[in-house]
Amino acid sequence: MPLNDPYAPLPDRDLVRLALRDEAAFEALVKRHAAGIHRLAASLVGPGAADDVVQEVLISLHRSLKTFRGEAQFSTWLHRVTLNVCYGALKARPTVPLEGQPEPHAPHDPARSGEQAQVRERLAAALAQLPRDQREAIALRELSGLDYAEIAQVTGAELGTVKSRIARARTALRAWLTNAGVTP
Repeated sequence: MPLNDPYAPLPDRDLVRLALRDEAAFEALVKRHAAGIHRLAASLVGPGAADDVVQEVLISLHRSLKTFRGEAQFSTWLHRVTLNVCYGALKARPTVPLEGQPEPHAPHDPARSGEQAQVRERLAAALAQLPRDQREAIALRELSGLDYAEIAQVTGAELGTVKSRIARARTALRAWLTNAGVTP
């Protein structure tokens, strides 16, 4: 965040209170969480649809921020909103395109960039094969960086269930990627 950002030192709960009446504070809250929302959305709906999901999440956030009661961390609540929007987008579109997504230009090593693109495509395909509850749990853990307790709050599942979903997802992903020729 820029050095002159007056909102940078504020915790989310304080920034949320300010954002209810101050558009600049709302923008700071969005900037703070936009990348994480995008990563989670891209993992669930694919990179091509992630921007639309993020836009819908931000619109929803603006409309419903006043309903945030502060019983959980703001980021937990925001992840739940993001998941809901992702599942709405998936229902509206029966298939998730996993191929044909443009890759960013990698001027430093085009060959390595191509290899990374193939691994990303295979990982996206592997994630798509997981049951919804496992895909959700592994995305929240590995892409959003939530701890197990936060994932339990977001998903409404018991802590032990979250741990087993993540373990099963990792096992399934490892097997699928190994069969697809990706080695750790």
